Amino acid sequence: MSKPAAPIRDGAICWTRPASHPALSMQDLHLWRIRADGRGADLNRCLPILGPRQRERAERMRHAQYRERYIRAQAGLRRILAGYLDEAPGRLEFRYGPAGKPYLEAGDLSLSFNLSTTGDLALVGVRLGLAPERELGVDCEWIRPRIDIFAIAERMFDPESVAALKRTPESEQLERFYLAWTALEADAKCDGRGLFRQRAANALHPLVRNCIPEAGYVAAIASPSLPAKDLWQTFDLD
Repeated sequence: MSKPAAPIRDGAICWTRPASHPALSMQDLHLWRIRADGRGADLNRCLPILGPRQRERAERMRHAQYRERYIRAQAGLRRILAGYLDEAPGRLEFRYGPAGKPYLEAGDLSLSFNLSTTGDLALVGVRLGLAPERELGVDCEWIRPRIDIFAIAERMFDPESVAALKRTPESEQLERFYLAWTALEADAKCDGRGLFRQRAANALHPLVRNCIPEAGYVAAIASPSLPAKDLWQTFDLD
């Protein structure tokens, strides 16, 4: 069982659509919103820029809606990263950590990044640098009613966090659960270990902050050197 970061609920993010790809400095965190549903990019534009691994995974998805969301999110990630690297999106070559976290080989410009897809929305976080303190985890969840939040909490959270959830007024329990869950996921994604592996003894513990990307969703961002919220820059991918 793990202890999620104490939920910090910030207000809804205000997204902007940049006229050109933004510059990224060492103190910045860039957070991008991708529309993964039919309001998003044309699938005919997305498919050609996916890598072989992404295309193979998309082909295995039998549910058309999930497949289309996956394609748009993965193509969006490539477009975002390629904009920083001044590279064609289809030419990016990902490597993968032991738990499947993607990364790019260090080049003239090294990027830490993470993607989360849920419902009709995908979020991408990007920071400059590949040092351990620059690692980044992003999780976003579509808030849906569920009857098993305490069963999940008792399995995944520490007893103190479970008790705090049970003390929360019933009308606020679902949101608090998702705040805690996204914090837990973002923490686990930050160093790429996954939810069911122990943190390495020498690993840095990330700072975690929740945010509201839009109504009906909650997200968390984790990084050992997470910038203050006023240094986050938030963009809509066209």
